[in-house]
Amino acid sequence: MMNKLLQKHLFISAVRVFLFLAVSLQSAHAGHLTHGQENVIVGFAQDTLANDWRKAQVDELTAEFKKYPNIKFIVTDAGGNSAKQIQDIEDLAYQKVDVLITSPRNGVASTPAISRVYKQGIPVVLITRTISNQDYTTLVTPDDYKIAGKAAEFIANKLSGKGNVLIIRGVPTATTAIARTEGFLNKIKQYPGMKVTAIKNGNYLRGDAISATESAIFEKVPFDAIYAQSDSMAIGVRIALKKTGISPKSKLIVGIDYISAAREAIKKGDQAASFVYPTCAKEAASAVIKILHGKKVPKKILVESKMITKRNVNDVAPIF
Repeated sequence: MMNKLLQKHLFISAVRVFLFLAVSLQSAHAGHLTHGQENVIVGFAQDTLANDWRKAQVDELTAEFKKYPNIKFIVTDAGGNSAKQIQDIEDLAYQKVDVLITSPRNGVASTPAISRVYKQGIPVVLITRTISNQDYTTLVTPDDYKIAGKAAEFIANKLSGKGNVLIIRGVPTATTAIARTEGFLNKIKQYPGMKVTAIKNGNYLRGDAISATESAIFEKVPFDAIYAQSDSMAIGVRIALKKTGISPKSKLIVGIDYISAAREAIKKGDQAASFVYPTCAKEAASAVIKILHGKKVPKKILVESKMITKRNVNDVAPIF
């Protein structure tokens, strides 16, 4: 009788353990946070949704946070206006978000607002762009300066160390564009026969890149190669060249991001190279989840990039 009671007790205990583990695994799979807060708010003050890459970034973050039913994800669109983005940052802080994500259009101008948020005790995750001080929790980004240097080296080698380069720059105040310009200019100095003949602002937008390229052509700026600091702008470059009767194949075009349009252009010979530039959404979301669990994250999380040319274009999928 005692053995039967013991067996029954052991069986009931085993069932309880099994049910507990099953519920725990189900909760983990559903993405429930366990840091003590039932519901949390994550806010993202985005620069603009008019840029395909930045919209993809928001879409990927949204998909990541949907895995966690108790996370409310708020996205604001500054429409490419630095003052509006700063206001959005302040508004999200006022709403007492648990984590703020942002990609500052103007790193210098945004620093005071982001610093205030950080000093209030709200963790700040910077994604691809940074600010003027260290008042943030983590920066998730590829190495823009290094990518720019590789772009300069590629162009110089393809032109046998002699030629003119037109730069179509991103948003001039954004730290990505600053690094992509400085890295390129510093590397191209190593090739005495190479010259940057003009830097035109394309603001990471296709339409602005069309205008910038047309302006360079109208001004008779000499160029053998075009370094477009994003593939969205590289699309604009090709449109402008075709509109003015210049074949994209006759110019060495290098972009950054490696979107589907860049892949097709490289296959056709209308673009020489691109550099994979992930949206960093998955890495940023992972950092946010760790922060919400009270875990420490590195001050800088570097995301890998690689150069894409005709040699490997069929082997590497575009970022979107």
